[in-house]
Amino acid sequence: MLTDDLAWAAVQRRDRSFDGRFVTGVLTTGIYCRPSCAARHPSRENVRFFASGADARATGLRPCKRCLPDDVARDEAAVLAAIDEIKQGADGTDGAPSLDELAQLTGYSPSHFQRVFKRATGLSPAAYARALRSERARDALTGGASVTEAIYEAGYSGPSRFYDDAKGRLGMAPSAWADGGRGVTIHWAVVPTTIGPMLVAATDKGVCRLSFDEDEAELGRRFPNADLVQGGAEFEKLLAEVVASVESPGDFAHIPLDVKGTAFQEACWKALREIPPGETRSYADIAAAAGNPRAVRAAGSANARNNVAVLIPCHRVIRSDGDLGGYAYGLDIKRELLRREGKK
Repeated sequence: MLTDDLAWAAVQRRDRSFDGRFVTGVLTTGIYCRPSCAARHPSRENVRFFASGADARATGLRPCKRCLPDDVARDEAAVLAAIDEIKQGADGTDGAPSLDELAQLTGYSPSHFQRVFKRATGLSPAAYARALRSERARDALTGGASVTEAIYEAGYSGPSRFYDDAKGRLGMAPSAWADGGRGVTIHWAVVPTTIGPMLVAATDKGVCRLSFDEDEAELGRRFPNADLVQGGAEFEKLLAEVVASVESPGDFAHIPLDVKGTAFQEACWKALREIPPGETRSYADIAAAAGNPRAVRAAGSANARNNVAVLIPCHRVIRSDGDLGGYAYGLDIKRELLRREGKK
């Protein structure tokens, strides 16, 4: 049940996952807003919550011209229609529909629809189409298809388009997806830290594994056909930066990563990296930041599938009630990481 306290907390967070579940009536201004409205927050005593815009209008309130609360349902329908159109376009070799075509389909201007779509999914329509094709290609490669078969199965018009999309994103060579990392060299080390032994592994693209209380055997299970090399001069420089990020938490966004996931998982991991040290977020916050406010369970799953602890700071995610929740390496490590970052 949605209580007034929970609704007010959502308003203070500007939590998009609550858009469409209620509207916020501001009695002093005579308007009602989405929970995520970017306008300055009113005083709590001047606020009343309504189940719908119709209920708010019945009391004499009018919709906010800034956040357009009555457009929530229309926006959702437009985004879903566009996603369906993008998926159909990505199935063939003619490519995904253009922004102008999607805008015409949904009845929005191109610039406004671009904003609506990105607010809902975290990506522009073009980036969403690229991510969809890339995800399909990875799935096909993992399923045993050849690279060429996977490229066309995913909806690319040819290999050059696939490699353009994959550049700087896939990390490992595309064929490695089909064969457990074959042909990839991964440098690794297990180093002592003040919170326990830490495994760090990296390709030439960046860190692909950071974990606690694991060894080469576990790394081998994750990358059974990769060439695992202990240490290395270049790797040692990267390793020193990684160790420093654990011992003295700070800004480690400059440390390169080589991680793989679905488009939504990668959006969640990006949202995690944007949480400032000393702050925490809920799973609902991460789902909203990743562009799908209702996918709270999927955000939790993305958290659990994070291969790079600390650098993708899943320890900064706690439950909505303030409980620490779980952590792959134990709550003691999670609690200590948060303490070091200033979160008591």
